Amino acid sequence: MDPICLRSMICEDAADAVPLLAQLGYEMTADEAARRVREISSAPDHILLVAEVARRVVGLLHAFARPAIENPCEAVVQALVVDRGCRLTGVGRVLMAAAERWGSERGCRSVVLDLSVARAPAHAFYAKLGYRVSATAYVLRKPLLPQ
Repeated sequence: MDPICLRSMICEDAADAVPLLAQLGYEMTADEAARRVREISSAPDHILLVAEVARRVVGLLHAFARPAIENPCEAVVQALVVDRGCRLTGVGRVLMAAAERWGSERGCRSVVLDLSVARAPAHAFYAKLGYRVSATAYVLRKPLLPQ
């Protein structure tokens, strides 16, 4: 396999991000993805990366630093997606290593992520990287009306 190259995600990558995110059930248009990339890119303490192999975007990562009153600051992996055809090739491992490095450079004491109980292959992937279940929780959400 060709080398894995990481770089910052830019708005022009939105079209490549849409099918990747759809593989995990997150549907959106390229315009919506570009809007979100712009918003995240301008937010402090966030990182957006893409992984390329042979100049093709095959993965993406979004992480951010989360300070909290009840816990030391931690790096939150909000999104990690690797194209189905490139899974088990090291792309996810390289992206996670980048998230860990980024968090460490910002003084984060841990890396945390939420993972659907239905994604068993992802559970095995993270376990191989040393991640362990630290809590179980319900995700509660209340839609807000536009202002």
